[in-house]
Amino acid sequence: MLETSSPVPFADPALDAERCMVRAAVAGDMAAYEQLYRLHAPRLLAVVWRLCGGQQARAEDALQEAFLQAWKALPGFRHDSSLATWLHRLAVNAALMELRARHGTLHDSLDDIDGELPELGVRDRCAGTERDLERALATLPPRARAVLVLHDVEGWKHHEIAEQLQMAVGSSKAQLHRARGLLRARLGDMT
Repeated sequence: MLETSSPVPFADPALDAERCMVRAAVAGDMAAYEQLYRLHAPRLLAVVWRLCGGQQARAEDALQEAFLQAWKALPGFRHDSSLATWLHRLAVNAALMELRARHGTLHDSLDDIDGELPELGVRDRCAGTERDLERALATLPPRARAVLVLHDVEGWKHHEIAEQLQMAVGSSKAQLHRARGLLRARLGDMT
């Protein structure tokens, strides 16, 4: 009878490399931390840019705040979740803190979008449609936009959104319904 060996779990070289970079960054290796930044910043910027209503300067401030928090907390990162998930949560929290700090003073005008849209990592044959969607999203009231982005784009559950935005679950659902209606109306106005 042939003896069979148990299967060796598949090792993910990218995950191993990232863990090595985290260990090096914790040990004070700035080059390793810069690599982590370059690896994760583009996607995080797209998320915070949406949450900040397309306002580039605010999005960049939120991203910088998230990476400053990450630098301070990195020694305590236990790899219970992926680094990407952990950084994503820090970035969203930083953007939501920006939203809370402004108390809804973000302007609801297409003219308030700063400069060019950041690279969102999506290549699509309908780039004009994507740009229209991003512009319409930027015009939504801040809390409605935050709920829509967190729920429909980022996949958060209403209880997570409610906790993060300090609102009732029912309010999160109502804001999502409102945001979707406003978005449909604004996209209809752009055609």
